[in-house]
Amino acid sequence: MVHDFDVLIERRGTDCYKWDSMEERFGERDLLPFWVADMDFASAEPIQRALLERIQHPVYGYSCLAPSVYEAVISWLEKRHGWLIQREWLSFTAGVVNALNLIIQTYTLPGERIIVQPPVYAPFFNSVRNNGRQVVFNPLIETDDGYVMDFDGLEKQIDSRTRMLILCSPHNPVGRVWRREELERLAAICLSHGILMVSDEIHSDFIYSGHRHIPLASLSPEVEQNTITCMAPSKTFNLAGLGTSFVVIPNKSLRDRFNNTLTNVGIGTSPLGVTAMEAAYRHGEQWLDELLAYLEGSRDLLKGFIKERVPGVKMMELEGTYLAWLDCRELGITGCSVSEFLVSKAKIAVNDGQWFGPGGQGFVRFNIGCPRPLLQEGLERMEAAVKEHRGA
Repeated sequence: MVHDFDVLIERRGTDCYKWDSMEERFGERDLLPFWVADMDFASAEPIQRALLERIQHPVYGYSCLAPSVYEAVISWLEKRHGWLIQREWLSFTAGVVNALNLIIQTYTLPGERIIVQPPVYAPFFNSVRNNGRQVVFNPLIETDDGYVMDFDGLEKQIDSRTRMLILCSPHNPVGRVWRREELERLAAICLSHGILMVSDEIHSDFIYSGHRHIPLASLSPEVEQNTITCMAPSKTFNLAGLGTSFVVIPNKSLRDRFNNTLTNVGIGTSPLGVTAMEAAYRHGEQWLDELLAYLEGSRDLLKGFIKERVPGVKMMELEGTYLAWLDCRELGITGCSVSEFLVSKAKIAVNDGQWFGPGGQGFVRFNIGCPRPLLQEGLERMEAAVKEHRGA
């Protein structure tokens, strides 16, 4: 590899949410962080170079989107995912959660129903509730081979007030990369009931061997016209702090409504965020390919370690994302949550499964987006804590 992902970069004291907010969030400072979806790797060198060059110009005023930015996004989606989009389909926002809230406000009314499939990223259902809409949980089904969508349950959940379904693809936190036949069945149900589909595909560049990400909107012209896709370079290249994302809306009527919302709320673009995005999509592919190989090795390390040395914990198959879903129910933790146990006994910070809604209790989400020596230390801490708990 050209890039050394084993390098440990000190992030404490840099106003880093992942490292510097642990005491406030978990009550302890001296923890190893495996929680928020933020990687501990240096950004790709072309991104650093582009940002430095932009910063050297001493004026940081309002910015506009150059044609080259659109071209970079379009080229990336076609090359990485085989999805050819049009320039006019693109709108830019300050992050995917920001986009989700604006989408909910644009296409639904207070009191209307929006379907999510838990356990899932909490801002999905929090955004629904915070905007005065009604959350409809259609939980995923846990099987011996991983999670699947409950299509029969979905049909039963839909009524005359149901307006939207928010899909997580790939799924955070359970790590599924949805197959074409699964997406086609989901789309058929939504189309038949007039349900608008919103697909959060922010983790779509993290796909491991044997799997392929299929953009929901690419299934057919009919699905394309009924789908709004949220994407960003923020997870792929660890640029979340630069607040830049984009929304793909092929349907002109839907697109006009969303762009009107953007105008009304005054959403603009960050010159540094746009600079980083263009550099990432134009020059970051080699870095990403090497990162994916590294993360796949880390995933396999985690899986083997858990299986061999941490009895009572099971790792669900990780097909995509860098966020592992660990089933800790057999540990029999009582009196506190699993994450609280790991903070107290293992000195590691993870996201408790309850944060992800129904079906999350007894699980934790574990972020492998870090140098492997850090991952190894965290796993050894977990092993020691579990052994002590089980009296081994």
